[in-house]
Amino acid sequence: MNEIVDFNEIGQFVEQLRKKYPGCKIAFTNGCFDLIHRGHVAYLEAARQQADFLILGLNSDDSVRRLKGEERPYIDQDDRAFILSRLESVDVICIFEQDTPLELIKRIKPDLLIKGGDYDLNEIVGREVVEGLGGKVLTIPLIKGRSTTNIVKKIRQEY
Repeated sequence: MNEIVDFNEIGQFVEQLRKKYPGCKIAFTNGCFDLIHRGHVAYLEAARQQADFLILGLNSDDSVRRLKGEERPYIDQDDRAFILSRLESVDVICIFEQDTPLELIKRIKPDLLIKGGDYDLNEIVGREVVEGLGGKVLTIPLIKGRSTTNIVKKIRQEY
């Protein structure tokens, strides 16, 4: 599918998706996905295996700056969205401006909320919303040593 959908249109988009594919299972994950690397790709592939469609909430540039610091993101939101939308595992991307994906989760109403294994289930934003709708929250183990922080550290040390 590989769609990039505006935040204000995502609710209607998901409704149409559910009408077109009755009974489909929709998974949601989110993140900054700055300096996309093997760990990101493996994580997204594993998340996609859990459902018929994977929607990725992508932090906007301003949101990334607030969360990660003024030097971030290294790659702007449009380029990150473009790259991620070309992955087979990602069906839909929606950029969000907020610091958390809670409002986006409320609009999507996913069947599954998926985060990396570095999150405790009780700390995952939107858990109450998804479980309240009868959905499930899952974590996926991360690939050890694969992170944007490690890549940046290596570049700074070696160059």
